[in-house]
Amino acid sequence: MPASHARLAGVAVHLPETLRTVADTESLVAAASTGFRPPPGLVTRLTGVRQTHVMPDDWQASDVAAAAARKLLADTGTDPGDIDLLLFAAASQDMIEPATSHMTADRLGLRCPAFDVKNACNSVLNALETAHALIAQGRYRRILIACGESPSRAVRWSVPDLRTYLTSIPGYTLSDAGAALLVEASAEPGVIGCGFAADSASWSVGTLPSGGSAHPRGEEHTYFRLDGVGLRRAFERLGSQVLDDTLERLGLGWHDMAAICVHQVSEPYLEQLADRFGLPLDKIPVTITEHGNAASASLPLQLLRARESGRAAPGDLVALVGLAGGISMGMSVIRL
Repeated sequence: MPASHARLAGVAVHLPETLRTVADTESLVAAASTGFRPPPGLVTRLTGVRQTHVMPDDWQASDVAAAAARKLLADTGTDPGDIDLLLFAAASQDMIEPATSHMTADRLGLRCPAFDVKNACNSVLNALETAHALIAQGRYRRILIACGESPSRAVRWSVPDLRTYLTSIPGYTLSDAGAALLVEASAEPGVIGCGFAADSASWSVGTLPSGGSAHPRGEEHTYFRLDGVGLRRAFERLGSQVLDDTLERLGLGWHDMAAICVHQVSEPYLEQLADRFGLPLDKIPVTITEHGNAASASLPLQLLRARESGRAAPGDLVALVGLAGGISMGMSVIRL
């Protein structure tokens, strides 16, 4: 198979119908806690998040991924038998073993190779880079990236005090969501270029410890924890160099982009980041307030909203800017 360019042939998102408002979250924490009641509205004041999506109790990460993938296959008229490779890309997973890509492939009736790409909230962005490289090598012609995020399962409800509540707040902003991207071989470049950087010494600022060799058991390790101040400082140390270098290498600027999709952990931090990195805020589709932090499904969700609103049309350039625990930062530029 000759070397080829890669293009994004389609994107779809599945958002569970059940919505949990911040008031609902506060009531659940109050009911599960002894002697502690959450300050009303604190989550929204700190993050801008008003509600999150919650998947059904009997669903797993592979279910929301498969729901988005079915929508994508239908929208693009793609037969499942025409998929050459499935990449499951998410911070979430069904279980430690096997890779969640296999459960997702089984739900879709796929018989192609499958493996996971996992890098916290940059999982989809890294999967896009992987798909781009594999198609450019001529290894595959049509790759399905399926993302299933199920962070509602890692929320702490029983809270002993305000300090614990503050470290748990990032979990109350997380949404369950599925996303899917179809990447195909193309005569013309659609994935224009990518760039990534990491500060792995800062891995401890955000963790979900359970299930691995460090903490194989224990309920306390099943809750997502985030040091918000530490995360901001880590990204400030990393800076925007990788974004600037990628744009320079591609001969582009932010003004060339019809839309700039940026991973969103809170509304105030999005505004601070845009100011610090020189991102035009009016080009960023804001999804954090109504849909919460959808982890690695956040960028596909923003891309879909940009297309639906007419902000980004076929032929336009779009930047996908990823921020993730670990910590890592990266960007892909695509032509729709």
